[in-house]
Amino acid sequence: MDHEVRITLRLPADLHAWLVAKAKSARRSLNSEIVYRLESDRAATAADGESR
Repeated sequence: MDHEVRITLRLPADLHAWLVAKAKSARRSLNSEIVYRLESDRAATAADGESR
């Protein structure tokens, strides 16, 4: 990441709890888990676009 931006994010409590559990099992911070999942989805979306 060349540049970082700080945001405030509102999540439903159940989604937050799920993300916290996933982050803990992957030994990542909650922030790192969210970034990991967003980057993974972006890569998958880009790959879908290239295969069409």
